[in-house]
Amino acid sequence: MSSRACIIIGIGLMLLFASCGRQHSAEQTVKAFIEANMENSGDDISNRDFSDLGTTRLISDSLIQLMRHRGAPLFKQGISYPDVPDGELYYLRMSYVHQGDTLQNTFYLNPELTEVIAFK
Repeated sequence: MSSRACIIIGIGLMLLFASCGRQHSAEQTVKAFIEANMENSGDDISNRDFSDLGTTRLISDSLIQLMRHRGAPLFKQGISYPDVPDGELYYLRMSYVHQGDTLQNTFYLNPELTEVIAFK
């Protein structure tokens, strides 16, 4: 195998592992948010399934404030959120089963994937 092919394969593997690490970090952040802010700590949900991590610049401050105000069924009211960072936000969708119903929420995270900024 030529050295050029080895370099291309090596770069591809590094990108693959880096993206898997970011996905895992985002999922862990969302799980921690759910435990802290879902009624009953999320104990009564099952079959959690996460989508691929994505980015967006299309979320305005007013939309974030609206999502924060509305919250979502099964979640506590008055959740404390961090400041909204500038630039891109990441989002992660989670579907799950609660009392036989399949539900879905979308969580918006800061660029470091350490905090949930808003959700719907």
